[in-house]
Amino acid sequence: MILDRSLSLEDFIRVVRGGEKVELSDAARERILRARAVIERIVEGGAAVYGINTGFGKFASVRVGNDELQQLQYNLIVSHAIGVGDPLPAEVVRGMLLLRAVSLCQGHSGVRPDVPELLLALLNAGAHPVVPAQGSVGASGDLAPLAHLALALIGLGEIEYGGEVRPAADVLAELNLSPLTLQAKEGLALINGTQLMGSLLGLALADARTLLGTANLAAAMTVEALYGSHQPFRADLVGLRPHPGAVAVAEELRHLLRDSEIAPSHAECGKVQDPYSLRAVPQVHGATHDALAQAARILDTEFASVTDNPLVFPDTGEVVSGGNFHGQPLAVTADALKVAVAELGSISERRCEQLLNPALSGLPGFLAAYGGLNSGLMIAQYTAAALVSENKVLAHPASVDSIPTSANQEDHVSMGAHGARQLRQILGHVQTVVSIELLCAAQALDFQKLRAGLGVQAAYERIREVVPTMEEDRYYRPDLLGLRELVVSGELLALAGPG
Repeated sequence: MILDRSLSLEDFIRVVRGGEKVELSDAARERILRARAVIERIVEGGAAVYGINTGFGKFASVRVGNDELQQLQYNLIVSHAIGVGDPLPAEVVRGMLLLRAVSLCQGHSGVRPDVPELLLALLNAGAHPVVPAQGSVGASGDLAPLAHLALALIGLGEIEYGGEVRPAADVLAELNLSPLTLQAKEGLALINGTQLMGSLLGLALADARTLLGTANLAAAMTVEALYGSHQPFRADLVGLRPHPGAVAVAEELRHLLRDSEIAPSHAECGKVQDPYSLRAVPQVHGATHDALAQAARILDTEFASVTDNPLVFPDTGEVVSGGNFHGQPLAVTADALKVAVAELGSISERRCEQLLNPALSGLPGFLAAYGGLNSGLMIAQYTAAALVSENKVLAHPASVDSIPTSANQEDHVSMGAHGARQLRQILGHVQTVVSIELLCAAQALDFQKLRAGLGVQAAYERIREVVPTMEEDRYYRPDLLGLRELVVSGELLALAGPG
């Protein structure tokens, strides 16, 4: 892929998870050089300009001599690389490498081309700097995490490469890459930015899209297993309150349930209404759909933005300080997605209860053919309930908190990295909850003698290849984990074939 000004979410995933190689475009290199020329003229002229020949944060008024500018940038990186916690997953670090390069490619950061080129060289080689997860407050960007990323560029810290964590200098040497000696402005340009938040959100959005489709599938399977009505999913009914998400989810449900043999078999059953967890799927899942659409719009903008400070305007020769590094747009987005994704788990757990409770389902208790001796899937619902309850704590908005930093120079911060990391946790929980619903719904369908709608039936048959029908109690955890792999990978959703 040739990297220029913009990056779609699909591009991002192909590189971060698919391993597609990236290189700078000629146009990007030209923009970078023009901005760099501005920085070099300022250094030669001697005027004090923040970020170039001054201290940082509260030390912005301290002038630094030209003979100390390399040391200034070195000191900035090593002093800021004080993050803590477990290392971020490799895919998150890959996203940070890519997004930091994209921002620098806009030609308003004042670095040399060597800087984004080394970022991309590490990315292309599968060499991932070790970045502790905690330490960002999401205001002057993700300072501590990005400092750990930058640390590897100057040959310090550690890099995970070939399955081993080794000193960065050793990995760079093995890859025939020279560590950078940072010049004026370059260290600051590397650490002022929102790339941890952006990477976490990009990955989460891709996973949440798959999860939403799979939750629609699980709901459709539960509808079939419980002789639920298809009428609430009619286009004309949902169209009377046409939120885009509700319309889209109802369409997917109709697709999954098409040509059902089960639905006409109970047309005259006398049942008046289904519970909300079945009947209101378009409205509840649809709200999540719309939240994902809004998040996609935010990320489209963020993935084509310049987020460091100060910013260089080559046409006028100006270097201007601003607040593009502030994480609030991503922080609010992460919090909104936390709630939206958590709700998929909340309603899914309620559908599990509908399937397992014999007073509600009309099926054997906990879907055990021989209850009493066997407990069936009783405790599967406990696990779902535990995860849903934990999500209620994680979904509390991180962005409403702020703790001033840098002697009150940075007096309002976003806490966006907190929210984005919590979102990743919530996603994992809901992937498991939806897997539990599918486990229960497939078992409930075993009591049916007719074929479900085409999409549901295809998914059911694939589930049965991984998870055999439960005739009597067994060790269920391997069944759940195998099914969860089908959910997370998107294989089950692709097989069912919703739009």
